Amino acid sequence: MQPLRSVPLAPHDPAPSRWAYRMHRLWLTPLFRAMLRVGLPSFTLIFSIGLYLSDDQRRASLNSASAGIWEAVQERPEFMVNLLAIDGASPALSEAVRAKLALTLPASSLQLDMAALKLKAEELDAVATAELRVRTGGVLQVTIQERVPVIIWRTESELSLLDASGTRVARIFERADRPDLPIVTGQGANDAVAEALALIAAAEPIASRLRGLVRVGERRWDMVLDRDQRILLPEVDPIPALERVIALDKAEKLLDRDVVAVDFRNEHRPVLRLTPGALEQMRNAGAPTETGASNL
Repeated sequence: MQPLRSVPLAPHDPAPSRWAYRMHRLWLTPLFRAMLRVGLPSFTLIFSIGLYLSDDQRRASLNSASAGIWEAVQERPEFMVNLLAIDGASPALSEAVRAKLALTLPASSLQLDMAALKLKAEELDAVATAELRVRTGGVLQVTIQERVPVIIWRTESELSLLDASGTRVARIFERADRPDLPIVTGQGANDAVAEALALIAAAEPIASRLRGLVRVGERRWDMVLDRDQRILLPEVDPIPALERVIALDKAEKLLDRDVVAVDFRNEHRPVLRLTPGALEQMRNAGAPTETGASNL
C-alpha cells in the first residue's frame, strides 16, 4: 500500500467574486447609497409611526396631550393681552373701533387673528388705515389713520361727510352740524370732489356769497350763490371760466345786478339770464332780448 500524496492547493485568486464585484459597483451608485442611508430609515420611521397611530385610543391620547400643551403655552402670562389702546382717532371713533373689534380681554395674543381685526377696523367709514401690534406689557396697540372730512355731499336721503378722495367719512343730520365745510349735491358729486375743491378755492373772492356746487349730468358743475344766482360752468376747464366771471364781477359788478344765472357753458357765447324785472326794463327800453337771456 502506497502512502497518500498531498495534493497542492490551487493558488488564491485575489480578484473579487462576481457577487462581491456587483455589490461593490452597486454601492458606488449615488442613488443606491441615498436609498440605503436615507430612504430605508425614513421608511422604517414612517411605518412605525403609522403603525402606532393606527390605534384610535393612541391617537386620542396624543391629541389630548398636544392640546393640553398648546393651551398651557397660550395661557402663559407673557402671551396674554389685557388692554386695548387706540391711538390716532377721535374719542367717538375710538369707541366705534372698540365696539367693532368686540374683544373679550384678557385673551391670548396667539389666539388673536390680527389680519381679521385689521379688516374689521377698516370697515368703518372714518378709518383710512389701521395697524395692530402687541406691545410689551400685554397691550394691543391699534393705530388709526382717520379720514379727514373736507366737504358735505347732500343726497335725497342724507348728508354725508366726504374726504378729499370722495370716500364717505360719516353721516350728519343737519347742515348746521358742520358749517365750516362746503356743500355739494347732485349725482356723481362724490366722484369729483377734487374738482369741486379746486373750484371752491378759485371762488375765494366771492366766498361769502357761495352756497354750494351742484353736479349736473355727472359731467359739469353749477355754482350756487345767494339771491338764487347760479354760475353755469363748462364741462372742460371750468376754473378759467369761473375766473372770467369773477373778473367781470370785479370790473362791472356783474353779480350785483338783477342776474339769475351767468351761463359760461359755451365759452365763445356766454349768456346772462336776467330776472323778470330786469328783463321787463330792457324791453321797455327797447333793448333786444332772447327769452330772458342777454349775450355778454
